[in-house]
Amino acid sequence: MASVASVYARAFADVVQQKRLEASRALSELQMVSALLRGNADLRRVWENPSIPADQKRRVLDALAGREGLSQTSRNFVAVIIDHRRTHLFDAIMQQVAKELDDRMGFAEAQISSARELSANEKHALESQVERLTGKKVRATYARDTALLGGAVVRVGSTIYDGSVLGQLSRIREQIASSTV
Repeated sequence: MASVASVYARAFADVVQQKRLEASRALSELQMVSALLRGNADLRRVWENPSIPADQKRRVLDALAGREGLSQTSRNFVAVIIDHRRTHLFDAIMQQVAKELDDRMGFAEAQISSARELSANEKHALESQVERLTGKKVRATYARDTALLGGAVVRVGSTIYDGSVLGQLSRIREQIASSTV
């Protein structure tokens, strides 16, 4: 499933890049369609039903595109997904589209957990530090985790930067346990 979603995501990102479209707008349009699909069981049933002809499905899409102000590129992308009977994968495709566009624009998603609420200055300093480490612009989401005792844990993709007191204590414990006197 992930490879199918990746193929569609790369194709859409290629079009966005080639046409020099505003990636954030294109992504938000597709996210809006995704939200409509999740929230409207009738729409989902129509687009996923193989007995309904593709041209009728596209007419529904065109009405939706007109009402919501979808760009032609986003409309065409959704039409391809409908025509190829991939609407059941729409959320997975959307996740891959977001990741692909972020990668191409040099963005990294960072999940930052800290023991306490961080001030705006602390958040800015932490994001700057993560940008230096990753070489990418950072979009950070923050969570509070009192179990950390102090400091912060930053996850960027599959990489974890652990600057928490809990992490330091854990590393010290491992060193003590593995050292031979």
